[in-house]
Amino acid sequence: MTPFERRARACQRRLDSEAIDALVLFPSQNLYYVSGFEESPGERHLFLFLPRSGDPVFLVPDLYETQVREESWVADVRTWGDDDDPNAAVEAVASDLGLGDGRILVDDTMWARFTHDLRAVLPETDFGLASDVLAPLRAQKDDAELDALRRAGVVADRVVERLRDMGDDIVGMTETELARHIERLLEEEGGEGIPFGPLVGSGPNGAKPHHSHGDRVIEAGDPVVLDFGTRVDHYPSDQTRTVVFAGDPSAEFESVHEVVQRAHAAAIDAVEPGVTAGEIDAAAREVIEEAGYGDRFIHRTGHGVGLDVHEEPYIVADSDRELAVGNVFSIEPGVYLPEEFGVRIEDLVVVTESGGERLNSTDTGWHC
Repeated sequence: MTPFERRARACQRRLDSEAIDALVLFPSQNLYYVSGFEESPGERHLFLFLPRSGDPVFLVPDLYETQVREESWVADVRTWGDDDDPNAAVEAVASDLGLGDGRILVDDTMWARFTHDLRAVLPETDFGLASDVLAPLRAQKDDAELDALRRAGVVADRVVERLRDMGDDIVGMTETELARHIERLLEEEGGEGIPFGPLVGSGPNGAKPHHSHGDRVIEAGDPVVLDFGTRVDHYPSDQTRTVVFAGDPSAEFESVHEVVQRAHAAAIDAVEPGVTAGEIDAAAREVIEEAGYGDRFIHRTGHGVGLDVHEEPYIVADSDRELAVGNVFSIEPGVYLPEEFGVRIEDLVVVTESGGERLNSTDTGWHC
């Protein structure tokens, strides 16, 4: 049984336990997760029906048939042609699977036109969202997923080291030039595309947590927030370091960076099965609050990472969600002083039986 089939069968067990008749997925990360078939959304009706029992059914445009059969474990692949009515094909599959007056869950990202057509074909059906069943499964990573996440982390680590080695050579580059260079390095080190554009925030731009990059020239003594990642076998890395490439930063920066380092370490140390996401957030936040910068830590401590770079579990204040073995999430405390600088340090962590395992190994310090 492939990892994709194992995931689909686990999903069916959850559907059965919650008396849900089926999932209906369209091109998305959810579709890839249970089938192994990857495609971008398009104009044609392409669905995977996953019933609560029995075998799933792909309904695809006939020009996709060979591709779906080669890439997916699903054996029942039904097709429709451009001269056919796709809704009639959908109705036929729904009838064969006994769907009608029960409950089905549709992909959270399904385009409105396709959801509308499903509702037209199944007017007596109660609709919900696929994440109700899939999010808990996707949050608990299997061995294949963890292997890919670890390898993606290695790529990010290598790029961090190469950037540190450049040192003075980065002074005089614009943020955008450095961002483009990071993308090239990620590819050179074996990355397979990027899950998000690199964030490069130098000097006062680092105080904007989601500043991407711009034409500001990096100067000696500038703290530079570097947030980037890549994909390996579909799974991403996501790492942040705040670095000074040359010159001497301010004494306040050094003090703030040390606070954020301690907050980052405290949160990682708190990770273990059964601890709540809120307790992890609190471990980081308490360090920063005690140092007097609590009002400058303006975002959650972390987010789950998997096929999507932001998914469950979210490491947010007061969350009572208990962490489980196989959960993977970021720990990324930060302090942001407007018009001055920002500091953020981020690693991905997986929950293990013995605690938290960092998926990044590079030093968290600011020195090159």
